[in-house]
Amino acid sequence: MESSPQVTASAVNGVWNVSVGGQWNIETPWPENAETALRGLAASGLKGLRLEAANLGDWDSSLLVLLVQLVREANQRKLKTDLDLPEGLVRLIQMAFAVPPREGAKRSANDLGFLGNVGQATLDLPGRIGDFLSFLGDVAISTAGLFLGRSRMRATDFVSAMYQCGVQSLPIISLTSMLFGLILAFVGAVQLTQFGAQIYVAGLVGIGMLRVMGAVMVGVVMSGRIGAAYAAFIGTMQVNEEIDALETLGISPVDFLVLPRVLALTLMVPLLTIYADFMGIIGGFIVGTLMLGLNPMEYLHATQQMVPYRQMLIGLVYGTVFGIVIAVAGCYQGMRCGRSAMAVGQTTTKAVVSSIVGIIVMTAIITVICNVLDV
Repeated sequence: MESSPQVTASAVNGVWNVSVGGQWNIETPWPENAETALRGLAASGLKGLRLEAANLGDWDSSLLVLLVQLVREANQRKLKTDLDLPEGLVRLIQMAFAVPPREGAKRSANDLGFLGNVGQATLDLPGRIGDFLSFLGDVAISTAGLFLGRSRMRATDFVSAMYQCGVQSLPIISLTSMLFGLILAFVGAVQLTQFGAQIYVAGLVGIGMLRVMGAVMVGVVMSGRIGAAYAAFIGTMQVNEEIDALETLGISPVDFLVLPRVLALTLMVPLLTIYADFMGIIGGFIVGTLMLGLNPMEYLHATQQMVPYRQMLIGLVYGTVFGIVIAVAGCYQGMRCGRSAMAVGQTTTKAVVSSIVGIIVMTAIITVICNVLDV
């Protein structure tokens, strides 16, 4: 019959003697004396720790965990350690302490408090801004190299990225833009019908979609669909050390991964914006003709008369800027991804949040510029 695990501990001439014996199995809990042996190392006046085995039978990792904790506690208290154990146990304990823990690997408690966290974020801000500007510089250099014929970008990657963010995005852009045109027409009709001015719904929907809302809707959708996909794709490559392999082979990750996606999104978002404008106008047309009782030709003529073509050009400017913002945010977060599966999820979230915040900020900036220039 197997004997249960045994631990005895006593202090002799300033040395804490711990003896282990019996059968050790991971399914059997430690004996009560094991905790006593661990707590005894905190006694004052100790000069060393001696581990020995008496009548030790079969053992597994449960015994090794206890011995490693005893040795670690002794090392922290600067106690001399004497191992009078079977050779296999001694080798395993030495292996456990052969490689020091990686700096920063241990999770530390965040006890800075609110003000401390704000201060730390403020101190980290210049470094983050510098890192982002450095990434923008790499993208600019890679773009210049493309026009000079020195880029390593593959045409197949560019075409594939265009297909992903262009053709594959048409269904969701069609649905969201048409529904937004419907909503915009309904909102306008609530007030305009009180004055018998239902026909002005055509101008409201046309100007709203062509000038800014079509581009914003495309930007939000592409942030969640393409920006997140870019961050997850490049972040996964970072975790798998594929980006390190590219650098080892002398291939620029910016040329190979970032540039085709930035160019594809910069080109496709304005085109998708035009398509979204058209679908939004169709949504307003449905409301105007089927629910407000307007003549279809009258609605189309009113749209043509009330919506100048420069509104579409302003919308294209919005769309181009949004495409750059989404692509840069997604690729930047992917390139700065950590080395774990959880980091990929965090990177994807950061990419979407950064893209949407960037879209809102750029919308405000471009709107102010247009108002100053009276366009």
